[in-house]
Amino acid sequence: MSTNGNAVLTAHSLTKTFRVGGRDATALDDVNFEARGGVVTGLVGPDGAGKTTLMRLAAGLLEPSSGQIRVLGYDATRESAKVQLAIGYMPQRFGLYEDLSVQENLDLYADLQGVAPADRAERYQELLDMTGLAPFTHRLAGRLSGGMKQKLGLACTLVRAPRLLLLDEPTVGVDPVSRRELWAIVYRLVAKETMSVLLSTAYLDEAERCAHLVLLHEGRVIGQGSPADFSQPMRGRTFHVRAPQTGRRRLQARLALLPGVLDATLEGEAVRLVTEEADMSLSLPGVAPEEITAVAPKFEDSFIARLRREQPAPVPPPQAERPPSTSDETVIVVNNLSRRFGDFLAVKNLSFSVGTGEIFGLLGANGAGKTTTFRMLCGLLPASGGQLQVAGVDLRTAPAAARARIGYMSQKFSQYGNLTVRQNLEFFARAYGLSGNKRRLRLSWALQEMGLAEIATAESAELPLGFKQRLALCCALMHEPDILFLDEPTSGVDPLARRQFWSRINALAETGVTVLITTHFMEEAEYCDRLAIMASGEILALGTPREVKARAGGAQGPAASLEEAFLLLVQGKEAA
Repeated sequence: MSTNGNAVLTAHSLTKTFRVGGRDATALDDVNFEARGGVVTGLVGPDGAGKTTLMRLAAGLLEPSSGQIRVLGYDATRESAKVQLAIGYMPQRFGLYEDLSVQENLDLYADLQGVAPADRAERYQELLDMTGLAPFTHRLAGRLSGGMKQKLGLACTLVRAPRLLLLDEPTVGVDPVSRRELWAIVYRLVAKETMSVLLSTAYLDEAERCAHLVLLHEGRVIGQGSPADFSQPMRGRTFHVRAPQTGRRRLQARLALLPGVLDATLEGEAVRLVTEEADMSLSLPGVAPEEITAVAPKFEDSFIARLRREQPAPVPPPQAERPPSTSDETVIVVNNLSRRFGDFLAVKNLSFSVGTGEIFGLLGANGAGKTTTFRMLCGLLPASGGQLQVAGVDLRTAPAAARARIGYMSQKFSQYGNLTVRQNLEFFARAYGLSGNKRRLRLSWALQEMGLAEIATAESAELPLGFKQRLALCCALMHEPDILFLDEPTSGVDPLARRQFWSRINALAETGVTVLITTHFMEEAEYCDRLAIMASGEILALGTPREVKARAGGAQGPAASLEEAFLLLVQGKEAA
């Protein structure tokens, strides 16, 4: 590996193993790369790829098993104290003190970083202006939205201006508006303070914003270069497919299983197809030639193609447990729903309905009221006003009867970390009242058809995020509910795991399971039959993805994407 004189971080033959469950697990395997000064270098890879381990080695918090990592000219192992004085490091779960105010958190981190009192006022003002937190200095950190907490965490990291900033998935779990604001801050740091940044991310569109990318898979570097270096070789292998006579989700599911197809995802009104070979002859059953259009490749296409080469194709979703549904029954009815916490009105007069087998999305900025609405729909939180009916049951009078027909998967994947996968499944089966042969059949379904058998004896706390997600979904489905609530189920999960997850959700919807989902991935919202975009507890737009984009664009024409529609609607609400 050639060494660039402008490199701020260099890894040479870097290997790190951990002792887990009586065996050695390799987190990094002979990693070689360098990050240049004055730019953003992106670290991209699936769950368990080794991104966080590499970040912790760079911060001098871990020692390599072999090899070397140098940061700003220092050996990060032997000179870790010097490294830590020169860098800023924001881990995934940044340690804000929620019972302290914004200002008190800044003061605490200034004390910890040894910033002289005389140097603080000017730096504080720069950080507060940059993050937009100036009006909130007296607010407790625990009362900030998720996006504001991330910005406060970044501000605390930057109290002493570092030469190199390490950001470990800083935008996980935050809405598109907050993500855009965080990226604006990162760009400003690079341009105005000549800071170098190493950033890991689960959002592949964010990878396109980096000057240089390093792809990790199972602890190994499988590629590095600029975003264009990855996308250009994909020319002739990316297409849009439309078949108006076939539903988008059904078309996507069918195309994903065809030989020679590496990836099939929904993109607007089309299915985006990535093929193994360039200019391969596409002969798709039921699709006319004029319904297939070549499109420009992007980094995500290359990323998925490389991962498909590194590991076997995903197991198709299990066969439907019940026949396809033909019902058009309305199973959720919400009229003028509201929820008040003291003087704060978190949800304001929501009204919508959801039919059998429909995938309905609730989108909104952090703090918009999505999770509060979910908890009311699940019977976990009483409504302050309005009417709420789920599965034919009035939740205000008989919540227990409705809960028996509901599956709920929370943001934090509510499993018991000290229990094994099998023990978690058995616990939830008993909690839902399953016994005897029925319980045995459902356990067998989860372990065999959902691919958990090989990890049945592993403690759930030690699982990669993708497997935690799969286990959480199984637990929510143990009693075969008619309605499934998914609260940000793919936050932080890698793209391959997200694709497998949506294959399963689509298969469930085809059998008549009704799905309500919140997500910050706007491309995932394309899988919804209908969706509502919320802000400040209110619905700003309600309809199909196409209808929402049309409403957001207004007289200028439809928004180009759901993310653009989201930004237009939410920022328009904030400006009103």
